[in-house]
Amino acid sequence: MKRITLSNGVKLSAMAYGVWRLADAADTSVDANLARIDACLEQGITTFDHADIYGDYRCEALFGQAVKARPSLRAQIEIVTKTDIMLLSQAWPNTRVKHYDTSPAHVTASVDRSLKNIGVDVIDVLLIHRPDPLMDADALGACLDALINSGKVKAVGVSNFMPWDCDLLQSRMTNRLQTNQIELGLTHTAPFINGQVAHAQTCRVPLMAWSPLGGGRLISEVGQAGSAAARLRTKLEAMATESQVDITAVAIAWLMHHPVKVMPVMGSNQLNRIKLFSQATQVPMDRQTWFELYELANGHEVP
Repeated sequence: MKRITLSNGVKLSAMAYGVWRLADAADTSVDANLARIDACLEQGITTFDHADIYGDYRCEALFGQAVKARPSLRAQIEIVTKTDIMLLSQAWPNTRVKHYDTSPAHVTASVDRSLKNIGVDVIDVLLIHRPDPLMDADALGACLDALINSGKVKAVGVSNFMPWDCDLLQSRMTNRLQTNQIELGLTHTAPFINGQVAHAQTCRVPLMAWSPLGGGRLISEVGQAGSAAARLRTKLEAMATESQVDITAVAIAWLMHHPVKVMPVMGSNQLNRIKLFSQATQVPMDRQTWFELYELANGHEVP
């Protein structure tokens, strides 16, 4: 699988494995998680996407058990994780309301917890999970620069940020923001016209796409009249048959065709599904085919 090189030299796989549902798996044992990791590595998927809150604050540690059981994994993988969302959870009994915390104290402590939970000595990419309406840009920018300078983090980026959010934080930093992880896919095409994709190209940074299959809606809503999934079904099935893949591979290929360099974050606990992720790289895609799918996704032709 191709690699994507960030502007500071950090290399990531062109597709990432998202662990946010890992705690929901029927089998969360070390052996089961090692099998999932190995299935990714066999396809060239070396980047693993985390967040401190995933699995009610449990997923990082579950993944970390596998890393600690096989220390040689650390040299084979890249870790992306996120911080700033505070959930109502027994893990944080003093939290009264769901909120965001981009204070330097919280972000720094979160990084230290992630390092300990995952069992690594450096985080490859740290993302601010969501824009914080109470963000002190000066303080957060200085904090992120300090984390890079300390060697705890190699690169920083954001998630779910609009262009103006990115510009504000970047204006207070010495190091460059390296990516923006956003919802993007055939079931959510708004970023192509709301400025998020254009801003990424302006800044020459790749995007990461969460829920690239719409959280399963691309499959589950095929029978729902008027849905994007229903409109796309015939075309996706025809393309899947031609390339001898399933329709999800076609949808991911559509994303990866964009010149901004979109890194889909794939999520499944099922080993048989994980082993098929790289099929997306086998699907041919040209400009008109891309627009055919874009039109079906939106329900109308472009202006």
